[in-house]
Amino acid sequence: MKVTLKSPPTENQTMKKASTIAIIVTTLFYLSCGGFGYAAFGDDSPGNLLMGFKFFEPYWLIDFANSCVVLHLVGGYQIFSQPLFANVERWFAKKVPSSGFVNNNHPLKLALLLVIRLNLLRLWFRSVYVVSTTGIAMMFPYFNQVMGIHGGLNFSPISIYFPMETYFKQRNIGAWITKWVMLRTFSIMCLLVTLLASISSIGGLISARLS
Repeated sequence: MKVTLKSPPTENQTMKKASTIAIIVTTLFYLSCGGFGYAAFGDDSPGNLLMGFKFFEPYWLIDFANSCVVLHLVGGYQIFSQPLFANVERWFAKKVPSSGFVNNNHPLKLALLLVIRLNLLRLWFRSVYVVSTTGIAMMFPYFNQVMGIHGGLNFSPISIYFPMETYFKQRNIGAWITKWVMLRTFSIMCLLVTLLASISSIGGLISARLS
């Protein structure tokens, strides 16, 4: 088994620390953008703070910010797509175990005597998936409104409810104790935020469609 994280400390401790730092930084960044943006511009705050004001100077700063957005999305895209890639490739390997296209890694010699092993199924499926999803995203109308609905619907169940239920099971937390009540209250508050955000995004989608 290949280990990519050095130990000690153990891998789970390293990942826990990395996840904590990532969540704190992401939360502060999103709260800053959302809070300051709407405090300054209210309902006129654009979905794209970088380009929505038709302000393109200094050019190097806008280009740098857009590069950071691309880097963030490429990394996030990889993380969220890996489970899908793994399941599809496992399904193909199970259905056609004798196929060289599915199971063989073909050596590909590049410059400077560099040799990589290339799986044709991975190359084909992942390329088609990335191109198709990118094309659909570029053609899809009302992108900001649809993303708002998507984010609103996903926030409470994926980010709060399911991790909380897992935590209850792992720690054997019983009902109606102080921690249980506090976490349940927090979950209900997040559910209300999800509902309000979803309703607002649907209203924005209808307004954009009618305008």
